[in-house]
Amino acid sequence: MRIISAIEITNAVERLCIEANYIIAPDMENGIEQAIGDEKSPTGREILRQLLQNASVAREKSIPLCQDTGMAVVFADIGQDLHIEGGEMTRAINEGIRRGYRRGYLRDSIVSDPLNRVNTGDNTPSVIHYDIVEGDHLKLVLMSKGFGSENTSALKMLKPSDGTEGVLDFVTETVSKAGPDPCPPIIVGVGLGGTMEKAALLAKKSLLRKIGVHNTDPEICILEDRLLRRINCLGIGPGGLGGTVTALAVNIEIFPTHIAGLPVAVNIGCHSTRHAEAIL
Repeated sequence: MRIISAIEITNAVERLCIEANYIIAPDMENGIEQAIGDEKSPTGREILRQLLQNASVAREKSIPLCQDTGMAVVFADIGQDLHIEGGEMTRAINEGIRRGYRRGYLRDSIVSDPLNRVNTGDNTPSVIHYDIVEGDHLKLVLMSKGFGSENTSALKMLKPSDGTEGVLDFVTETVSKAGPDPCPPIIVGVGLGGTMEKAALLAKKSLLRKIGVHNTDPEICILEDRLLRRINCLGIGPGGLGGTVTALAVNIEIFPTHIAGLPVAVNIGCHSTRHAEAIL
């Protein structure tokens, strides 16, 4: 049995809040660089160059990539042979977010009640997803999810008879309706199967996959490619001002489902899709 302290978790989360908001992931930056060569629109190419410049300034000057520093979503993989002492884990994570957003001068965007809209003043609470895994380590992945992209999410309970074409049509329609709102070029996360909430979680987690890494199932890999081609024919383009690169990737994750259902969820990530991870 390995032991770590709650303060180690708090310190790691504090660091991840700042890292995710200041430093774009290398695969995202490389994806935008590659998109400059693929984009047919001169305006689109200039927007992509400005996105790279924005990322460079944020990194060099230690300032946020975007004014919307998001709602913190944490994926915690906890080794079954790990013991945490000195505090409760959810409190430790939220304390790290509280400190990280304060130290990083990140905007507080969370309201305590979805109807009464009173700001909590410290960007907590976060949304935390726990998973028990083998081993004695703790893996933390923090995503700062802005709501320009989050508000374009969608879920539909398709009929099994809708099949692959139904999935293609729904995902493409969702991106088309989103238009410029999620700040393209985007990452399109798709969850297929499970139940309503499982599909949504799959879609969210799929946004963490590196650009260029495809689903290992050959059929799903082909579906990812078909969707990417369809989406990039919509003409939305970088910044929503027209072009041939609307999405940098389509990431699909699947899970077994009921004989009577075909749940499909779409979660879109912006051109930064901010996240950072640590292993304790």
